[in-house]
Amino acid sequence: MDKRERDIEQRLRMQIGKMGGLFYKFTSPGNDGVPDRIAVMPGGRIWFVELKAKTGRLSAVQVLQIRRLHDRGANVFVVWDEEGADELIRRMGGDAP
Repeated sequence: MDKRERDIEQRLRMQIGKMGGLFYKFTSPGNDGVPDRIAVMPGGRIWFVELKAKTGRLSAVQVLQIRRLHDRGANVFVVWDEEGADELIRRMGGDAP
């Protein structure tokens, strides 16, 4: 993970914590391509979050896994930059910095 991606992860962790949520690094053995973070928010709301460097790209298996989660009504969001992190916080009901 590059420095910028780490900074965005830290920003999300701080904002989600202020909202009373938990932000976990997530791995799912045997299920390549699942989003790499999970936010557990008050009221049981769960968000799957994929962090990508601004110059990164989603692999085909990531696109498939995101679509599978989304088709089942899951909250899924790909964060590419600080503006994306702020948009996710707003969608979760928080105030972005």
